[in-house]
Amino acid sequence: MTTLYEHPADSARRGEAAYEAATRVFNLFAPVAPAAAVTARSAEEIRAAITRARARGLGVRVHATGHASATARPMRDALLIRTEPAGDVEIDPRRRIARIPAGTRWGAVVDAAAPYGLAAPHGSSPTVGAVGYLLGGGLSMYARHTGLAVNSVRAVELVTADGEQRRVDADSDPELFWALRGGGGGFGVVTAVEVALFPVTGVVTGAAFWPAAQAARLLPRWRAWTERAPREATTSVRVMNLPKLPEVPAVLSAGPVLCLDGVVVAPGGDDLAGARRQAGELLAPLRALADPLMDTWHEAGPLAVPETHMDPPEPVPVLGDHLLLRELGDEGVAAFLHATVDRPHSALTVAELRQLGGSLSTRAPGAGALGHLDARFAYSGAGVPGFGGPEEEIRAHCADVRRALSPWDTGRTAPTFVASLEQPQGHLDADAVLAADRVRARVDPEGLFRGDVAPGCSAAR
Repeated sequence: MTTLYEHPADSARRGEAAYEAATRVFNLFAPVAPAAAVTARSAEEIRAAITRARARGLGVRVHATGHASATARPMRDALLIRTEPAGDVEIDPRRRIARIPAGTRWGAVVDAAAPYGLAAPHGSSPTVGAVGYLLGGGLSMYARHTGLAVNSVRAVELVTADGEQRRVDADSDPELFWALRGGGGGFGVVTAVEVALFPVTGVVTGAAFWPAAQAARLLPRWRAWTERAPREATTSVRVMNLPKLPEVPAVLSAGPVLCLDGVVVAPGGDDLAGARRQAGELLAPLRALADPLMDTWHEAGPLAVPETHMDPPEPVPVLGDHLLLRELGDEGVAAFLHATVDRPHSALTVAELRQLGGSLSTRAPGAGALGHLDARFAYSGAGVPGFGGPEEEIRAHCADVRRALSPWDTGRTAPTFVASLEQPQGHLDADAVLAADRVRARVDPEGLFRGDVAPGCSAAR
């Protein structure tokens, strides 16, 4: 067990191993520097840390993997609690429920559910912490089939500012349960969540890569397909400028490429042939237009899906931007291509359009503060300082893409895609913001967790 420092505000203590372990982040461009830090693996340890923070006049902040560190407010007057799993993922195959301890990465959830023919609404990376992703909405690799991942949450266990351990669901505290699911945080330290799983017989999944010079021919075809795409299919296209590294195939690092990846799910025993046909309707016309440089689309089970998007497995420095977009049409596709492909040098390692719609556009019965996304595509762009260019060039390129796509910008964001504290963001309307604030005032009247509230999610100053 990692213990809180005797003098938590003493910066000389920050070089100690326990502090360094608790403050690790995935985005190396966005380190965090709290006054003190602790790694907690149980409700008792969390309760003790909260007590010590209050005694020293510190606020309390929470993270697990640090994937969202670029969106974190400064922590100089706070104690940071890093949650690590207190046990394994528990699967109830009869009820199709997974109990996920805080700090658990998605890869562990996928591995636990797969033997039962079940899948979880995980994102594109197996190393992302499940709890933060879920309560922030979560755009799953199965998103058009399942809807926002947060709609799958059935219960939340947390320690609130008074040190009380609570299990919250639709019956026990519907107001807090509503706020926890997309309300922007600041309600306590979550120790576990219960999530509904869904049956999967198989999937067709993978990624195909073409030279970016073919993007003007291929991307309009993909966009037209998205207009009639089945809900079982969730895909994305990326313009990628990959580094020359041993782990990157040479054919992909020789120049910019266009990548089409995704998942077509077969939820029932008779559905695999349909998934195969649906994937073929997407891929065959594109393959006929141009031969891929590399093509990994194949039939598989849910264990293969976390590797489809090929997100980096190790921490990297990242600087990026994000928008939710309306229907682009050919004009919007042309604007995207002009801002990402048609320039002599790109500072962005990746510029992505992720397909939305389907079940994502439907608010589930009993949904929380964030229950759906009223958009057709999610744009995200990111550069690695020192590879694509210096920080200033990456920021300038992000701004160029934002300007190019501004006619299609909904003004909203998907919380788990937001890439920085400064960028415009907002997923809640004014009424939802006030409702979430009322819940925070009830469970945290002193504002112990106020620093953990996402920008745009509170009316409090």
